[in-house]
Amino acid sequence: MKPKILVIDDDASLRRVLEYNLEEAGYEVFAASSGEEGLTLFAEESPALVITDMKMPGMDGLQVLRTIKERAPETLVIIITAFGAVDIAVEAMKAGAYDYITKPFNRDELRLIVAKALQFTGLAAENRRLKGELADRSDLRTIVGSSREMERVFDIVRKVADTEASVLITGESGTGKELVARSLHAHSSRRDAPFVAINCAAIPRDLLESELFGHVKGAFTGAIRDKAGRFQMADGGTLFLDEVGDLPLELQPKLLRALQERVVEPVGGTTQQRLDVRVVAATNLDIEQAMASGTFRDDLYYRLSVIPIHIPPLRERRTDIPLLLRYFCVKHGCERVAFDKQALDTMTSYNWPGNVRELENTVERLLIMRNGDIISLADLPDKIRGGGAKGASAVITLPDEGYPLEQLEREVVVSALERNHWNQTAAARFLRIPRHTLIYRMEKYGITPPEKMPA
Repeated sequence: MKPKILVIDDDASLRRVLEYNLEEAGYEVFAASSGEEGLTLFAEESPALVITDMKMPGMDGLQVLRTIKERAPETLVIIITAFGAVDIAVEAMKAGAYDYITKPFNRDELRLIVAKALQFTGLAAENRRLKGELADRSDLRTIVGSSREMERVFDIVRKVADTEASVLITGESGTGKELVARSLHAHSSRRDAPFVAINCAAIPRDLLESELFGHVKGAFTGAIRDKAGRFQMADGGTLFLDEVGDLPLELQPKLLRALQERVVEPVGGTTQQRLDVRVVAATNLDIEQAMASGTFRDDLYYRLSVIPIHIPPLRERRTDIPLLLRYFCVKHGCERVAFDKQALDTMTSYNWPGNVRELENTVERLLIMRNGDIISLADLPDKIRGGGAKGASAVITLPDEGYPLEQLEREVVVSALERNHWNQTAAARFLRIPRHTLIYRMEKYGITPPEKMPA
């Protein structure tokens, strides 16, 4: 469908030139010889763009501009002014004109300014559509997505939010697992009680039990007073156990009992405390593999995952990326900013290994470094412009005849250990896996450090 343009000019010859050039460029053009006639055509045809001369008998261009902005504020208006009439052009811009063009002008200048205006109109319309989708999701406004994959997540959240069932949320890092957990809490009858989160991978093993269940005075060196754990803090509300797959094996029976019996016993204490806590857990690990390797208890898994929710990675729901881009622009106070088609297509085709978290960080950087309100392909980081949609690895090249997966995995583990001087904690961090998973791989493949390690 051709974009509609309304031309208003009392100069018949100039009007015909404008009509011809714009029609030749592929637009549907309507022409009027006066401001009054132009407003009548505007009401009938609803054009995307209006080009009006400034000086006309009767209603002048400035009056036309103000009337159009009152009736349809989103319509863009380009003003034609005489050469040197800068003060008039400035007044028109203050009144809401998109741009101005001075007589005499050539065909290429006209087409360029019209193309830019219509591109802006298209982006603005897309922004309004995306904002509408965001508004429609007011019941789950903290989670952004309209893809089929995310609709399934929303459906599960709606169904189970106001139940007492334990929920296990799985998905890669950066997919928004904590947002889903918070949404479950916000839409439950516990919404006015605390939502307490703890990252099981971020707290040292010897402190984690106290952090979870609390301790009594004198339980260990430094325990100078009684301290409530996260379970006690969440009484009546929701406890979110993030990275639960990294929970030490020796603590898993105590967590299982707390889930089954609804009681906790502080470290060093002898009295059990009965609590009313709903537990929501999350992990980016393959829990079934952890159970097979003996690092995660089967009974705890089944107790945690009464309701499993899997959050797909961003590369599996690319249709959500435009909506997320709009959401992050609004979130960071840059509602007017938009992405042109090339930039949007490139952002959508990129694989986003860091998922939604990486996308937000990229958008925040683009908003800070931008030169205007339209972000183009040239503004994007090199690694995103370079691709990533094909899924090719940046670190390996496989031979045409194939290669054994186990051998490849062994080489990756050895390479990571060598790179980090055989420091298992550093190597596990480099591979983005828990240390116990690295140790399991080393035992599986018979990987041992060299006999002579540097001091």
